Amino acid sequence: MVGVVAMAEELVHKVMGQWDSSHDPFHAFRVRDLALSLAKEEALPPNSLQIVELACLLHDIGKCKQGTESVADFLREQGVEAKSVEVILSIISSMGFKEELGGSLNHGQCSLEFAIVQDADRLDAIGAIGIARAFTYGGNRNHMIHDPDQAPRTNLTKMEYMHSDAKLTTLNHFHEKLLKLKGLMKTKAGKQRAEGRHKFMETYLQQFQGEWEGRL
Repeated sequence: MVGVVAMAEELVHKVMGQWDSSHDPFHAFRVRDLALSLAKEEALPPNSLQIVELACLLHDIGKCKQGTESVADFLREQGVEAKSVEVILSIISSMGFKEELGGSLNHGQCSLEFAIVQDADRLDAIGAIGIARAFTYGGNRNHMIHDPDQAPRTNLTKMEYMHSDAKLTTLNHFHEKLLKLKGLMKTKAGKQRAEGRHKFMETYLQQFQGEWEGRL
């Protein structure tokens, strides 16, 4: 009998295989692998590993339109117990960057499972792969690479982040979100890994600016 994780992998290929490569199946699999590695470092109990793995694999499917219901139906069809389904859906619905902008996330009440899944997703958004994903995402949505006359938006609210009339650029996305993720990591292991990825982005942005201005 095929296990629920294998079935989730098939679902990821089917759904996310149609998306651009900033959010393709490889993203889901990288997040899953990162999370399992973080879970080992954080000594997550073995009985929580499946929750973490399924939440990672299904997190982007669950965040798309009508995704929560489809993920819930999938998990129930695979025989996942009701309590675990509830936990997985709660992780997926609360892990986004915009949720923290909205102040709906109480850091003191985060479960270790939630923290690991969120940290893993955020680690894949920064560093070398994060840079590649950012420009892929921006290019797919016809965002400019950079516009010196368009300053990054600061102190964004949830609504401002989700809905804006501002001209969006990929370089501003680094300042509006990606450079903030290091400070939002919740596990010790996630914080340690974020350091190197964050420094890589800072170095890249310095090089970018120097080349843009003709100094390098």
